[in-house]
Amino acid sequence: MARRWVSGAAGIAVLLAAAETAGRTGLVDRSVLPLTSAVLARAAGLAGDLEFLRAAAVTVGMWAAGVSIAAALAVPAGLALGSLPRLEAASRPITEVLRPIPAVALIPIALLIFGDDIRMTVAVIAFAACWPVLIHTMYGLHDVDPLATDTLRAFGFGRLTVVWRVALPSAAPFIFTGVRVAAGIGLIVAISAELFAGGGSGIGTWLISLNSGVDQTDVVLATIVWTGGLSIAVDGLLTLVKRRLFRWHEETGAG
Repeated sequence: MARRWVSGAAGIAVLLAAAETAGRTGLVDRSVLPLTSAVLARAAGLAGDLEFLRAAAVTVGMWAAGVSIAAALAVPAGLALGSLPRLEAASRPITEVLRPIPAVALIPIALLIFGDDIRMTVAVIAFAACWPVLIHTMYGLHDVDPLATDTLRAFGFGRLTVVWRVALPSAAPFIFTGVRVAAGIGLIVAISAELFAGGGSGIGTWLISLNSGVDQTDVVLATIVWTGGLSIAVDGLLTLVKRRLFRWHEETGAG
């Protein structure tokens, strides 16, 4: 794990050094792509910008709310679809039609329903985040040991008991992976929704208020640095939690 983080950090360092060199040697116009050192300095300065920190807190709140709603809806739906083959077959056409729709494309509809506020952004995040959780939940149920389920049924346990005692614990690592994927997607959608529609008062709206298209490239890139760092931190935290909670699953996979 530590070796993987060191390798990733080394790769990022090489990329940043190459970008800095390209700017200083004139290979890239600094007015188009500012120096890496300038962007990092601007990103460090944002740590003391109260308006940015408030906007980041709003974005994190919408992000967490959208992913939580997605998990609350998608996990039960995935359990039902994964446990009932006929229901899964009947709903598959609907799922296959809705799943590829980009969440950003639904912003106009969300604006009509919820208006230009936080609810719109949270709804779009929830739509985008529900699909990874739903699919991973269904795949997790398909991976359940049939011998375990057949044993409980042989002792007279009902379908709901089998799902609760066997299927759900076995599928939990897959569900957690789905939440990890959904978290990454949700952050992208949160900022995109604000940039396109101005819903809420998060990072996207903060960027719009700066008139970022006029000599504010360094601010935009510094915001991207913060967004990437936040995403990496959340993913790392979820990975750590998964390793602690589902160590048995990784050991079984390794075996």
